[in-house]
Amino acid sequence: MANEWATFGADLHLDLGGAAGLRTGLMDALREAVRSGRLTPGTRLPSSRQLAADLGVARNTVADAYADLVAEGWLTARQGSGTRVAQRAEPRRGPAAAAASGAPRRRAQGGPRHDLKPGTPDLASFPRAEWLKAARRALTAAPNEAFGYGDPRGRIELRTALAGYLARARGVYASPERIVICSGFAHGLMLMGRVLRAHRVREVAVESYGLDVHRDLLAGAGLRLPPLGCDERGTRTEELAALKGAGAVLMTPAHQFPLGGALPPDRRAAAVDWARTTGGLVLEDDYDGEFRYDRQQVGALQGLDPERVVYLGTASKSLAPALRLGWMVLPPALVDEVAAAKGHVDVLCGALDQLTFADLLESGAYDRHVRAMRVRYRRRRDQLVAALAERAPGMEVSGIAAGLHAVLPLPLGTEQAVLRSAAWHGLSVLGIDAFRHPSAPRTREGLVVGYGTPTDSAWPGALEALCRVLPGE
Repeated sequence: MANEWATFGADLHLDLGGAAGLRTGLMDALREAVRSGRLTPGTRLPSSRQLAADLGVARNTVADAYADLVAEGWLTARQGSGTRVAQRAEPRRGPAAAAASGAPRRRAQGGPRHDLKPGTPDLASFPRAEWLKAARRALTAAPNEAFGYGDPRGRIELRTALAGYLARARGVYASPERIVICSGFAHGLMLMGRVLRAHRVREVAVESYGLDVHRDLLAGAGLRLPPLGCDERGTRTEELAALKGAGAVLMTPAHQFPLGGALPPDRRAAAVDWARTTGGLVLEDDYDGEFRYDRQQVGALQGLDPERVVYLGTASKSLAPALRLGWMVLPPALVDEVAAAKGHVDVLCGALDQLTFADLLESGAYDRHVRAMRVRYRRRRDQLVAALAERAPGMEVSGIAAGLHAVLPLPLGTEQAVLRSAAWHGLSVLGIDAFRHPSAPRTREGLVVGYGTPTDSAWPGALEALCRVLPGE
């Protein structure tokens, strides 16, 4: 695996200056990678098409750079063998060469070479062509009033398209009148915090492992956040009955983040029963719910009781976080309150992006993209499992086969040492403890590996770096 072309995929730093500047920057980066020993003789480079997609440049820019470097003798190209680093004189010794010779290694300079932090999709796979087509159609068909300030609930075209999609794909009981568009999940959670506080709710239960930014948003609304325990069967929703002051609970039932479990039927029922009995609300974060690989994805919890469950979804994992598109499916009694908390006009969620996304949903392009990404992410997870079986046979992936991340459990007391080793090897990855509620006991340790984050060209190198730092390698 050390001779894969992808090991340098995250290391190219290009100065943007038109096509000529890009080609020159790419050539300089490849020359330096060869000189330093990061690209060793015989290393196979990505195809011009793949590298162009990863870097977001024209394919001709990469093809021309390859051709010039072949002419200079840095690379070789043969039909059926691809483009490879030429057999040149011994390069200037760098980290890779020093490691191969057994010489003492120095800590990598600069930022990490490989990014396996969870929470981000493969951004190079954003469907630019389909988005552009949808944007043109949406712009052509947009009524004049779409260019005004807008309804705080969001464009009716998107709410209508989402109602159909969520009912079909996630089992959500939805209608356009129940949906409020928001600027991502965090914005939706912030709005719910305001509404809950207005209803005199003082506590919102949260999972003992989750994102601190979400806890901070609720705490910023003046809410206390008692933790619910987690075990091998997911969140212990039976503990809700003992939380006398909680008026709501925030959960990730489809794929718990970060531990990776799916909430079993009895615990799903317990959460809904608690909400019915107490008059509370379940805030359902449908985190990467579209991506399940071992079976058909489980429907949303909201379908069990649409009057007691607030469903929150986002395009951040299926498309890209930069779109800032999210949605809330609400009990009818809360729609006006949430819209009022958002403001009298829709100043955060761009109408044109909403119309474009609606077209993407209606045309079927969004479904095709999700299916393609499901295949890609499943392949990466399978490669991770296979690499662990070969390189670290004592290590297993925990949680269900789903989503954009996997958890690698570690023995208690070893997480920090592995994270230090990862940083030494230029690998950016997070440990489970980074997600632990401050009041929850430390009962587990491990790595949370975001296999969706790297581009296709960077993934094999990141996987190689991960295997090098795991115990038992």
